[in-house]
Amino acid sequence: MARLPESFVYSANASRVVFGAGSVGRVGEEVDRLRLQRVLVLSTPQQEDFALTVASRLAAKSVGVFSGAAMHTPVNVTEQAMRDIQEKDVDGLVAIGGGSTTGLSKALALRTDLPQIAIPTTYAGSEMTPILGETANGQKKTITSPKVLPEVVIYDVDLTLSLPVALSGTSGINAIAHAVEALYAQDRNPIIDLMAGEAICALAKALPTIKLDQENREARSLALYGAWLAGTCLGAVGMSLHHKLCHTLGGTFDLPHAETHTIMLPHALAYNAPAVPEAIGRLKRVLETDDPSLALYELAGQVGAVRALKDIGMPEEGLGQARALALSNPYWNPRQLDEDRIGRLLHRAYAGLPPLVE
Repeated sequence: MARLPESFVYSANASRVVFGAGSVGRVGEEVDRLRLQRVLVLSTPQQEDFALTVASRLAAKSVGVFSGAAMHTPVNVTEQAMRDIQEKDVDGLVAIGGGSTTGLSKALALRTDLPQIAIPTTYAGSEMTPILGETANGQKKTITSPKVLPEVVIYDVDLTLSLPVALSGTSGINAIAHAVEALYAQDRNPIIDLMAGEAICALAKALPTIKLDQENREARSLALYGAWLAGTCLGAVGMSLHHKLCHTLGGTFDLPHAETHTIMLPHALAYNAPAVPEAIGRLKRVLETDDPSLALYELAGQVGAVRALKDIGMPEEGLGQARALALSNPYWNPRQLDEDRIGRLLHRAYAGLPPLVE
C-alpha cells in the first residue's frame, strides 16, 4: 500500500471533458452551451481541410479558419491570428490538432479571454493545463494563468486513428513525461499520483500495439485516455528538470516538440532517480521493470522513435548553451542541479546513448 503523505493540497482545474468515439460531432452542442455566435476555428496548415469541415458543421456560427498554428507558439503567429479575431469580431475559439494549435488558442485566450473548445488529435495533453509556452527571439517562456485553460475538451478516438505511427509514439511518450514528473513534483498529492500511475500504465501498454496496428481502436482509446490523465497531471502540479530541458532545447534550437521530450525523458529521470525513491518504486511497479529510465529508453526504441538529439537537428556546438540555459532562472527540482552532471546528460542524449543513473 502506498504511503499517505501527512498533508497535501489538491486543486482541480475546472474544465469539461467530452470523451468517446464520434464525439467531435458534438462540437455544435458545445458551442451552443457556451452561447457562442462567432467562432474562429484554428489549425496547422496540415489540418486545414479538417478544420474547414468542422467550420462548415458550425455553419453560421463559424467566421472561418485560421490555419497558421506553428510549433512552439511563435508570438508573430499569434499576432497574425489576433488580427483575424479583431476583424471578424470573434467570440470563441475551436482548436483542432496537437500542441501547436492548442498553444495558439491559449495564446489568443490569454490576450482576449475568449472561451476555448479544444479538440486534440495527438496525445500532447496541453489542452488540460492552464500553462502556455510562447516563443519570441529564440527564447521559450512559460506562463500560467486560468485564462488559458480551455473550457471544453473533446476527445474523439476516431480523430487519432490516422495519426502517423511515428508521431503516435513520440506524442505518447511526451504524455508519459508529464505523468513521470508529476510523481516527484514538489506539490504532488495522492490524487495526482493515482492519475500519473494510471496514465503511464495505459500509454506504455497502448503505444507498442499502435506501432504494430495503427488502427487498433482499443489501443488508440487507451492511449487517448492515458493522454487525458497525463495532461491533467501536467495542469495540476509543477514540473522540473525534464520540462525545463525540453523547453530550452525546443525554443532555442527549434527542435520538434514530441521528439525532444521522447529523447530527454529517460535521461532526466535517470538524473533525478537517486533523489526520488518513492516515485521510482511506483514506476518499477507500473512499468514492470527494475530500471524505469532504461525501460522508457527501450519503449522509445519499441515505437520506432529517434533517440538522439543529433538526429533531430541539435547542433553539437549548442550543448554548452543548452546547459547554461538549463541552469538559468532557478526552478525547483528534486535533485540539486549540477553543471557537470547536466552536461554529461546532454551529451548522452545528443549521442543517443542509454540513460545513466549516477
